[in-house]
Amino acid sequence: MDWSIFITYIFWKNLSISIGILLVFLILRKIFSKYVFNLLIRLSDKTPTDTLTNLFRSFEKPIQWMFITVGIYVAASFFPHFDETNKFFLVLIRVSYIILISWGLYNMSSDSSTFFTKMRNRYNLDIDDILIPFLSKALRVIIVVISFSVVAEEFGYNVSGFVAGLGLGGVAIAFAAKDALSHLLGGFVIITEKPFRIGDWILTPDVEGTVEDITFRSTRIRTFAQAVVTLPNATIANGPITNWSKMGKRQINFNLRVSQETPKEKLELIVKEIEKLVSKHSGVHPETIFVKFDAFKENGYDIFLYFFTNTTVWAEFLKVKEDINFSIMEILEREGVSIALQSRKVYVDSELVQNETMKTEE
Repeated sequence: MDWSIFITYIFWKNLSISIGILLVFLILRKIFSKYVFNLLIRLSDKTPTDTLTNLFRSFEKPIQWMFITVGIYVAASFFPHFDETNKFFLVLIRVSYIILISWGLYNMSSDSSTFFTKMRNRYNLDIDDILIPFLSKALRVIIVVISFSVVAEEFGYNVSGFVAGLGLGGVAIAFAAKDALSHLLGGFVIITEKPFRIGDWILTPDVEGTVEDITFRSTRIRTFAQAVVTLPNATIANGPITNWSKMGKRQINFNLRVSQETPKEKLELIVKEIEKLVSKHSGVHPETIFVKFDAFKENGYDIFLYFFTNTTVWAEFLKVKEDINFSIMEILEREGVSIALQSRKVYVDSELVQNETMKTEE
């Protein structure tokens, strides 16, 4: 018997089986993603909650890669001249499983904000809207750190000894990360003091706009020009913050100047009419209302108006202000009073002009 031919036959046979096993798992992976996964999604959509749907979608890619990992492990037992019991190979397989499971958990944690929000609403927990994104991001960091530690342990590294052995190196790292730590502490200040929340309209020395997101390091603010500005938390926490969304009412303050030809009786009448208009308007806060004849000006009389709107929403505030302005115009038209215009009176000495004319003729 020719042993070389037999050995060659065994080699190609095992190689073919190994490749065939790998192809079978690739086909199973395709069947899973096209049929089984879609069936699971349709079934989970019929459940009262979306927990199962989020679970399946989070582990879709990791499970697809799990088929390849398992296929490699099974195919390795038939691959010629390869020892499937090799310790390093087994470590790589275990590490692959750990990474795939961590990948799925990391994907799930991206939806944890929704989960925390539902838990807060269901059990009336005192969790601020700012804290929820922090909890979600903290969960993702914890998953990454634990996964890294487990993988390092698989490769024989003593993680606890590594952390304990940082020593002076840890001090150097702390100095290098001073700014990052200050931004992180600034984030905690924002959470604890709650000067603003996501969705609030704020004004800082650097930017004005609506808060879109708060991370460990920075806060993202969208300006009214639709630009996105990212500010470090330490910068925001150490400066004055005006939260316009916390206003209970919004101020309207201006001077109305009427013509100098307005008689005293008419001036008194329109002041009373405007005060009556503002006091009875449904959009005006009744607590503080001032409508007074304020000052004499060179081209008219100033009526001072000072009051607040019930709403703090910008569009509604402008609507109330516009409505009052139109009503004031109606009062002025009804009483025959005109708005003072910028003008200048020039007085000419007729004798001086006549003398100058005569000189010119001579």
